[in-house]
Amino acid sequence: MREIHVGLIGFGTVGRGLANTMLAQKERLLQKTGTTFVLSTVADIALQSLPGELSGVTLTKDANDIFEDPKIDIVVELIGGMEPAKTFLLKAIRSGKHVVTANKALLSVHGREIFQAAADNNVEVGFEASVGGGIPVIKALKEGLVANRINSIKGIMNGTANYILSQMTDHGTPFKDVLKEAQELGFAEADPTYDVEGIDTAHKLAILMTIAYGQSVHLDDITVEGISNIEPIDIEFAKRFGYRIKLLAISRNHGDHVEARVHPTMVPEKHMLATINGAFNGIQFQGDTVGDVLLYGQGAGMMPTGSAVAADVVDIGRNIINGCINRVPALSYLPEYIEKPTITPMQQLVCPYYFRITALDKPGVLSIITGIFGKHGISIRSMMQQERDANEPVFIVFRTHRATEGAIEKAITEIDALDVCTVPTVKIRLLIPE
Repeated sequence: MREIHVGLIGFGTVGRGLANTMLAQKERLLQKTGTTFVLSTVADIALQSLPGELSGVTLTKDANDIFEDPKIDIVVELIGGMEPAKTFLLKAIRSGKHVVTANKALLSVHGREIFQAAADNNVEVGFEASVGGGIPVIKALKEGLVANRINSIKGIMNGTANYILSQMTDHGTPFKDVLKEAQELGFAEADPTYDVEGIDTAHKLAILMTIAYGQSVHLDDITVEGISNIEPIDIEFAKRFGYRIKLLAISRNHGDHVEARVHPTMVPEKHMLATINGAFNGIQFQGDTVGDVLLYGQGAGMMPTGSAVAADVVDIGRNIINGCINRVPALSYLPEYIEKPTITPMQQLVCPYYFRITALDKPGVLSIITGIFGKHGISIRSMMQQERDANEPVFIVFRTHRATEGAIEKAITEIDALDVCTVPTVKIRLLIPE
């Protein structure tokens, strides 16, 4: 019986999840594949020893020991970051070894080079864990939806941001207080910038768009806004309008161009994505054949992500055993058909908007503001004004009909320049149901 040998670089949270999964599911995987998957070597510069249950596994501080070991079939990179992760993946590929990674940041920036190197060396790249943690979203998109033109991608792809917004919605707690709580509970990193500013979500959207559209989407192609400016008052107004605020990744396929954006979004409370709370993720695809598909589950964590990494290891192992390497192209499309992306300019985006304007409560102020909206062709759907004590600025909230981003930006610039406006206007886009 042919064994599949695995070398693991990085024994952090996800690395431990993979090792635990391979150990716990050894017999089940044998029953499902007819082979044994063996964790042969772990490379980690900080680790002094492995847990007792991994006594048969070699521990090294030099990743080259894995690349140079002829019996290792698959190299799993779980150290994250750009370097040395990129160098390690390319070394493994050029050594003729298949690779698995959960490194969405690396793939969203240097994916083109890594996938080309894999194609040149006839090896496979598994990256299921790079998007959605334990949710099998990559496999669903590459294989389950292969016979579809993907019309849109919408998703909650960061558990930290979703947890924060859920807590703010349920308890009215300010952003900074919820973030501190999330850090204490281990839901947020000490430096939460990538999570709360939408960068982590943008990494994942770039990967999904590349697979969905056959276009080599880079992180820099995506417009990104985070949630740090969202306040409880915005969430309260959203509730009054029948919405919940979520940090969404959104892409729509217009044929000759595709939208690519990550930002806080008001989602109708009856929409599927509005019901996904806490640290969970939900990703919705719309295909021209299948219609809407929603994938939901834990988007991070040791065991869910370890499960996704193990799935890639097993997929590649099956292909090795059956001599059918690259049966499914890494990015769904054959390399020669992957094109440069044509991204919809944000100024051409059309959708409804929410505004929270902070202004002095003086006669004529409302008339001036609505006049600016009218000047730029923006139609108001509804308006609310929050009562405040005398001589204090008031919140004036508007909800618009569909308008272009370009017109909205011009209007906001004019409004914020008014002497009566005391702080910058808050703008949140509304999701258009499809």
